[in-house]
Amino acid sequence: MEITKAVIPAAGLGTRFLPFTKAMPKEMIPLLNKPAMQYIIEECLSSGVNNFFMVTNREKQAIANHFDHDIGLETLLKERDKDHLIASIDKIANDGHFMYVRQPEPLGLGHAVWLARHGIGKEYFSVLLPDDIIASKTTALSQMIRVARQEKASVIAVQEIPAEQSSSYGIIGLKKQITPNLFHVSHVVEKPSQKDAPSNLAVIGRYILSHKIFTALEEIETDESGEMQLTDGITQMMRNNEKVFAYKVQGTRYDIGTPLGWIKATIGCALQDPHYAPHIREFLEDKETLDSFLFNQTKLAEHSL
Repeated sequence: MEITKAVIPAAGLGTRFLPFTKAMPKEMIPLLNKPAMQYIIEECLSSGVNNFFMVTNREKQAIANHFDHDIGLETLLKERDKDHLIASIDKIANDGHFMYVRQPEPLGLGHAVWLARHGIGKEYFSVLLPDDIIASKTTALSQMIRVARQEKASVIAVQEIPAEQSSSYGIIGLKKQITPNLFHVSHVVEKPSQKDAPSNLAVIGRYILSHKIFTALEEIETDESGEMQLTDGITQMMRNNEKVFAYKVQGTRYDIGTPLGWIKATIGCALQDPHYAPHIREFLEDKETLDSFLFNQTKLAEHSL
């Protein structure tokens, strides 16, 4: 089973990050010195996936610009022996193949995935949501691809959540537990109430899907808000006798869809970076003192990293 294509929905309005997102796509919010979207692309490339179908809107040209060559900048940096500063972007531009599809209005995650149907053949493909950054030794996508090949079926990533958070996620129903981390799925419920949730396993932003998802999406109805939900499409695909498994991805997931989640992700990423980690730990240990956030001339040098 070859999985070399990824659909990356990035057409959301990003209203929770206004006014930042008035002029800049939410997916370009920085985590340390890289935009969040770059973490997603690098995860794909590390997992053997190099064909990208980016679902954006007319306001998000910055995403395409970021992953393209900038000859003027590259020449200037090379002349100054600083071309290493954008080496990671050059590698992505050389190794990745990008196609951009516009979603003219926000009609749901299912609709965003459906828009990429013409670029997907009779094959399995991945879907990655830029709001979910997953830090792990083996990339989350590699883990998912391994399970998909093993089961020869679609796989969705899940994590355990507190019951009171059920209404914020798609929640899977279980047909059978195969291993502590692998489950055969019976259905998926989009944002159920706590009492109606079929389990405590919530869908997170990684999927390996059969091309049959496109037919399933065409068969479902939109929800009350007029959106086409991917979870409804997955359930319909199972009604059409397509097997779907859920896998508890191993790693630390950061939900950067809110400012608080982004702050936690920034701190978490810094603590995993050997360059920044000692300074962030020192800063966090100092935070309880009364003057830790006040002007202090002796601390200015620490901010020059």
